[in-house]
Amino acid sequence: MKQVVSTERLPIKMWLNDLEPGALAQAKNLANLPFAFKHIPLMPDSHQGYGMPIGSILATKGVVIPNAVGVDIGCGMCVQKTSLKSIDKDNLKQVLGEARKLIPLGFNWHDEAQDEAFMPDMDFENLLIVNRGIHKARKQIGSLGGGNHFIEIQQGSDGFIWVMIHSGSRNLGHSVATHYNKLATKMNEKWHSVVTKKMELAFFPIETDEAKNYIKEMKYCVEFALKNRTLMMKRMMQALETVCGAFETDEMINESHNFAAWENHFGENVLVHRKGATRAFDGELGMIPGSQGTKSYIVKGKGNPESFNSCSHGAGRKMGRKQAIRELDLEAEIALLDEQDIVHAIRNKSDLDEATSAYKDIDIVMENQKDLAEIVVELKPLAVLKG
Repeated sequence: MKQVVSTERLPIKMWLNDLEPGALAQAKNLANLPFAFKHIPLMPDSHQGYGMPIGSILATKGVVIPNAVGVDIGCGMCVQKTSLKSIDKDNLKQVLGEARKLIPLGFNWHDEAQDEAFMPDMDFENLLIVNRGIHKARKQIGSLGGGNHFIEIQQGSDGFIWVMIHSGSRNLGHSVATHYNKLATKMNEKWHSVVTKKMELAFFPIETDEAKNYIKEMKYCVEFALKNRTLMMKRMMQALETVCGAFETDEMINESHNFAAWENHFGENVLVHRKGATRAFDGELGMIPGSQGTKSYIVKGKGNPESFNSCSHGAGRKMGRKQAIRELDLEAEIALLDEQDIVHAIRNKSDLDEATSAYKDIDIVMENQKDLAEIVVELKPLAVLKG
């Protein structure tokens, strides 16, 4: 932990020294919520989001806040180790070509609904928003999405090839989040709540039907996001096998970083909202990616109670998307990746929102959270697919 802000109702505990003013203002809003519990942890990748900083954790008593989970419910990462030891650059390009045939990128979907067996084995009949979007979801499962979502082939410090995927619940999670945040905002205005519309932290009391419905739909979206990553990983392994021949794999590691769950902390049962934060219980395996041009890490959680057993979900942005496109130099960013011989996804000026220099220094991020997670394997990027 780097510093503590003690000016608000609850302390704000920070694992970074470079928090932007907008994110600090949002953290102060969290700290002054009457139902916020104990303190507000900010991870070393924290930056401003909607209502709540990305890379923060909020434990509440008696309420759930849709915007404290975010619009991409269940967004997270998975990683799988293969028995392959190396892949040359020509083969990497072929693998990416095969992957593009199997996995829609960006706003693209599958032309046909995917097998129902790939979908979550959960009852969605009584879930209003999920039920409305379920047919579209069957075409979106196994697709990457845009923004900062990626598929990366990596060389591990253990000598093996790994595949990492970052993706979420596609349109399904967005629809659920938007519906319930709007509903909560209307209800809060009707109650003349101290949580104003401008704060973007509208809530439901946990005993209300609205809260119960949101939590059920959120859980479905978290499971859908996992199934989405699982299917993409299955198809990445198909692409690898097509080019490289047969190989073995370890069990896939998965961690969501946009969700809310009941947990016991400091002797009390609270609803822990993680928005761009990875769970890091003692001994729990997770992953912390860098950017297209930097290392990622397999980590083991240390179960630090001060962070509500959490760590960062990545390097974190240091530049907004529009700022990065406006200010970064395309040739310099391409050269940065080419020097490392990475098969990357920077082609045009519009791609600079995901350039290496748009992100914080992953080495500093990892150093700042040594008390939260232990590095198990370092992963060097070899080839990247972006949405």
